[in-house]
Amino acid sequence: MDRPATIKDIARQLNISISTVSRAMRNAPDVNPETRKAVMALSEELNYLPNKLALSFKQRSTHNIGVIVPNLDYVIATMVKGIDEVALEAGYTVMVCQSNESFGREIVNTRRLLDSLVDGFIISVSSETKVFDHIRKIQENHMPMVVFDRVTSALSAPSVGLDNMDGGFQATEHLIEQGFKRIAILAGPKNLSISNDRMEGYLKALKKHRIKPDNDLIIHCDFNQDYAFVATQELLAMKKRPDAIFTISDRMAIGAMLAIKQKGLSMPQDIGLVGFNNEPVVSLVSPAISSVEQPAFELGKMAAKLFIETIHNNGDMSHVREVLKPKLYVRESSLRIPEKNGRLR
Repeated sequence: MDRPATIKDIARQLNISISTVSRAMRNAPDVNPETRKAVMALSEELNYLPNKLALSFKQRSTHNIGVIVPNLDYVIATMVKGIDEVALEAGYTVMVCQSNESFGREIVNTRRLLDSLVDGFIISVSSETKVFDHIRKIQENHMPMVVFDRVTSALSAPSVGLDNMDGGFQATEHLIEQGFKRIAILAGPKNLSISNDRMEGYLKALKKHRIKPDNDLIIHCDFNQDYAFVATQELLAMKKRPDAIFTISDRMAIGAMLAIKQKGLSMPQDIGLVGFNNEPVVSLVSPAISSVEQPAFELGKMAAKLFIETIHNNGDMSHVREVLKPKLYVRESSLRIPEKNGRLR
C-alpha cells in the first residue's frame, strides 16, 4: 500500500463497519474481544496511525502547550526545562517559540502556535511589548493562559513570578552594609515590571538607610552586556563616580565588570558589584560576582502546574498569583566585610 493505511482499509479487509473498527480501537465494551484482537493485529500489520489532527478537532485537545519566551538564555531556558518536566508528566508536549525581545515576532509566534492548535499558552513577554491585544485575543477565545517571569498588571491572568522587589532590596542593602555609599543601578527597560520592581527594591533599601537617591546613578538599558559596558563607562567617567553598581541581570553585570577592569579599578576595593540571576558564569569570573538567585527551574515547574490546574478548572483563576522568593549569594566582587549570616558561597 503506497499511501498510509486508513480506518476504512481496516474495516474493508475485515468486512466490518468503520464504526466497529473505531470502537474497537477505543476498547469500547460492546465490541467482541475477538473482533478487537483482529482489528489491533491488522492495524499493526498495516502500520496504521490515527489521524491525530482529526482527533484533536473532535476532542478539542491536542495536549500541546504553546510557550512564548523573550529569549533562551540560561535563566529562561532553565524555566522552560521546569515547564517541560511537569508537562511531560501530565501528558503534554511543549512547543517553544522565542521572540528575541521583539514585539512583532511575539505576535507572529502567537499566531503560529494558534495555527498549531495548542491547548493554551504559557507566556513571558518581550521587552518591546507595550500593547497586549494579541494576548487578550487568546483570552477572548477562552484558551487557558499563564503569564510567568515577566508578570504584568496589564493582563488579567494567572501568573508565576519572583519577588523582584525583595531581590533588589537584598542586593542594595548588602552593598550598603559593606560600606558602599554611592550606589548606582543599571536598570532594564522602563516598561518591564521586573525592571521596575528590582529598582523599587533598590530605592527601598536606600530609603531605609537614609541615602538620598541620585538620578544620575539610575541608568535604564537593555538586558545586554554591550549596553551595560557602555553605561558603566559613562558612570565611571563621572566627576563623582559611584563606589558600587547593582545590575538587574548577570549579563549586565559581566558588561559592567569588563568596563570596571578596563578602567583599571579593582573590585571590591575601588568599586563593588552585584548582579541578578546567579548564572553559573558569575562564579567563574575573577573576581566572582555576587548575585541574587531566582529559582528558575522551580518557577517553570510552578508555571506548568498552574497551567494544568487552569485547563482543568472551569472557574476564574485570573486572580491567582504565585510568587517565589530570591536569595542573595555573596562573592568577592562586593565583600569588604566578612558576613555573619553565612551568605558567602
